[in-house]
Amino acid sequence: MEAATAPQRRVPRPRADALRNRERIVVAAREMFVEHGADVPLDEVARRAGVGNATVYRHFADREELARQVVLSVTDRLVAQVDRALAAVDAGEDAFGTLRTFVHAAADERIGALCPILSVGFDPHHPDLLDARERLEGSVEDLMGRAREAGQLRTDIAVGDLMVAISQLGRPLPGTACPDMDGFVHRHLQLFLDGLMAPARSELPGAAATLEALRQH
Repeated sequence: MEAATAPQRRVPRPRADALRNRERIVVAAREMFVEHGADVPLDEVARRAGVGNATVYRHFADREELARQVVLSVTDRLVAQVDRALAAVDAGEDAFGTLRTFVHAAADERIGALCPILSVGFDPHHPDLLDARERLEGSVEDLMGRAREAGQLRTDIAVGDLMVAISQLGRPLPGTACPDMDGFVHRHLQLFLDGLMAPARSELPGAAATLEALRQH
């Protein structure tokens, strides 16, 4: 006689309103980290999201967990943008043109302003973060590879060079005295992108930067 199988416990799915609250908290935290820095009080994040403090802590155990979800959210958005760019290349659009589109869209994510949350008290080796970075690096390298194959992108740069430039040119960081600098971001990005086009007009000093190399600094 076969042994009776224990009934499987059904894991309840999160309610739709709970998922909406979680997403609102992540969006609010991203906005406030960009505007005010990583030390913004969590009750201010709750106020921006339109939820109570208890709701924030019900979804996120601490500031690090919330910061990690902000980074994952931004990374997922960047990967989605690269995927759209790759699909456009597959459909016959200009490879370097789609790379330009991605770079400008990535700058709007203000990834440079999120850099401080990756420092003090933040674990950069969390498995979710490592997986997200690998997906992003692979997708961007694929897009850059398409532009190289088309003879449009110089061969002496790597993914890290591109992401550092997006981060740096997407500043100023929170708390600076230059609030009107945002209007120059896309203008300066366009100048940078023109410098990436082949044939190269000069030899770059140093070595091309990979994301792995950047993580070791």
